[in-house]
Amino acid sequence: MTQKIFTGAATALITPMNENGVDYEAFGRLIDWQIDAGIDALVIAGTTGEGSTLDDDEHREVLRFAAERINGRVPAIAGTGSNDTAYACDLTRHACEMAYDACLVVTPYYNKATQKGLIAMYKAIADASDKPLILYNVPSRTGVNIEPETFAAMADYPNIAAIKEAGGNISKVADTMALCEGKLDMYSGNDDQIIPILSLGGSGVISVLSNLIPKETSQMVHDYLNGETEKARKAQLKYLPLIHALFSEVNPIPVKAAMAAMGYGRNIVRLPLTPMEEAHQEKLFAEMRKLGLLKEEE
Repeated sequence: MTQKIFTGAATALITPMNENGVDYEAFGRLIDWQIDAGIDALVIAGTTGEGSTLDDDEHREVLRFAAERINGRVPAIAGTGSNDTAYACDLTRHACEMAYDACLVVTPYYNKATQKGLIAMYKAIADASDKPLILYNVPSRTGVNIEPETFAAMADYPNIAAIKEAGGNISKVADTMALCEGKLDMYSGNDDQIIPILSLGGSGVISVLSNLIPKETSQMVHDYLNGETEKARKAQLKYLPLIHALFSEVNPIPVKAAMAAMGYGRNIVRLPLTPMEEAHQEKLFAEMRKLGLLKEEE
């Protein structure tokens, strides 16, 4: 088994933006705040970081800037997936040159793939990488699901180290864990399923929620892993209303609005995404105020 990339919570970090593009000043402050708050790892330019609508130059510069700012303080994970395998290999090589600790590689979208094609793609990207890969399964976005047997078929392949599971099917998570026999680490890709996946042997979460509450999200995971399961369970349930509000529209629309309200960039997302609808935004801000993340309205 490849060495563990991280244990706990990794923030799937937003990419703060302004009218001119990436807001690097806000981005740097956000990275520093996350690390100071005790986050266990950071994912750069993934789904939440709008990697799919960063152009190639932006994507590479975002990865470079973040790697330099993180500077080894926590594990850094680069979003390098694509539906173009050759491009994913190239971007993965770039991330390795930037000294990332791992790469997060999503299943191919639009052109999709058979299970045989997924295995071939992931092996090609692993061959191009000097660092471990996290296989990212999110069928609601890509239209393809990595089956438990497919994970098992890749579990011994060099540089294939972990899974980010966002399929939502706990039964399939259980099947995957049984078939892989501890050879692949499992991270929840859904904030409402952190504790369920930990209960099946997961190692943590790659989280949207932790953009807002990095300390608390990390603590939830570590409490569970340290045997304080009831405390962790209560935290999972406590944050469900905020989690639901963060997914009331497609990610990262709500979290971008939330982080802009907290002072990290403008509430700007790129087409085809559009800013959050006012009614949903008010519900999100109301949940944030309950937790002291925003000041109470005058």
